[in-house]
Amino acid sequence: MRKRGLGRVLVVDDEPGIRETLSGVLEDEGYLVDSVESGEDCIEALAVRTFAVVLLDIWLPGIDGLETLERIGSVEGPRRPVVVMISGHGSIESAVRATKLGAHDFLEKPLSVEKVILAVRNAVDHRKLLTQSESLREELRARHRIIGDSVPMKAVRQQIKLMAPTNGRVLIFGESGTGKELVAHAIHEASPRAESRFVVVNCAAIPEHGIESELFGHAAGALPGAEKAKTGKFQLADGGTLLLDEVGDMSLKTQAKVLRVVEEQRFEPVGSGRTVQVDVRVIAATNKNLDEEISKGNFREDLFYRLNVVPFHVPPLRDRVEDIPMLAQHFLDQFATAYGRKPKRLLNSAVDTLVSQSWPGNVRELKNLMERIVILHSASDISARHVPVAQSSGRRGRWPARGFSSLKEARQAYEREYVERTLKATNGNVTRAAEALGIERSNLHRKLKALGIRTGAPRE
Repeated sequence: MRKRGLGRVLVVDDEPGIRETLSGVLEDEGYLVDSVESGEDCIEALAVRTFAVVLLDIWLPGIDGLETLERIGSVEGPRRPVVVMISGHGSIESAVRATKLGAHDFLEKPLSVEKVILAVRNAVDHRKLLTQSESLREELRARHRIIGDSVPMKAVRQQIKLMAPTNGRVLIFGESGTGKELVAHAIHEASPRAESRFVVVNCAAIPEHGIESELFGHAAGALPGAEKAKTGKFQLADGGTLLLDEVGDMSLKTQAKVLRVVEEQRFEPVGSGRTVQVDVRVIAATNKNLDEEISKGNFREDLFYRLNVVPFHVPPLRDRVEDIPMLAQHFLDQFATAYGRKPKRLLNSAVDTLVSQSWPGNVRELKNLMERIVILHSASDISARHVPVAQSSGRRGRWPARGFSSLKEARQAYEREYVERTLKATNGNVTRAAEALGIERSNLHRKLKALGIRTGAPRE
């Protein structure tokens, strides 16, 4: 019995003898094979069935092989096959055009059985690599997806959409744990540099004596114990994006060297005596007030202006508490999958407890808490008793410190503040505020009256 499961191949040739021969050879190798005689039939076959490889003759009646190849290029995602072109009158021009249109290989008639088998085998392997690569990319996109439908997060996504396609340098401000690296990664993924590397340097975690080597690399023997040459992060990010995380913790000496690289896009690895030219988009992030650091003499003003082409503010979790339920459930799902636990869902009592806390550690603190819940509790339904309540003393959040007399009072206070914040974000435009809140404009007017919020003459 012939082994199956190697993949399905479509043979497209107007000569019956060639279709029959290729089908027999490939079936003997274990492939599932269909065959058609024209480009039109090929497109129809691809519409109803997924093929790993298409063996496509250039000279066909009706639309020729090159036009058929061009149409195959419009097939979406994992359904797109790898194409091997066949020609009895091969020319360099045809081969070049076929390659530009996406052909993986090019075979000339008369066909060698061994070459056909090898070409199909290589094409199947290539498609597997493409599928795995796309799967990893989708996994990466999911891991770096920005969660939240609050007004501040909608603004964040809109700003990413505007700045990502450019090469403008970005300086991201935000408290620790707000997701500055996540935003930087989203900018990279939405940019023309997405196919190149995204490299991160944590400036606060590298000792002063080692940061130049980390950023610019070094030659063999340039440093004590450095027997081998090292490639720096700027060079690793060539063609892509470099995130200088916690840039406010960088020494003045290193700042001076980074300033030059940002301006000139070239540098010398430590001890090398040679210049390396790069093309890197620099994104910087900090949890410090750089204006204060400049006034104290801790940060170079000229570097600040070079990095701060596009300022970007990531809101703390306390300013987007409406996103907490969605974020918490996302992390529960993520860790339940990672630890092989059964799915969990948040009950309303748990949501109320989470929303009432202040989250000085921001999204990172919430993520850590959800991981702890998944590890410690086997229950599928997560209620308030599973959520540890933080003490209000010494906390920066506003909700626990208010001392509400009831959950209803706390909810009303939160709703009032949320609506007021939305109105402020929309510059008092009631129609836009209603859209952001996901309610009808007439309902918002009634809610404003019920919550005692005065807007003057509503702007539409």
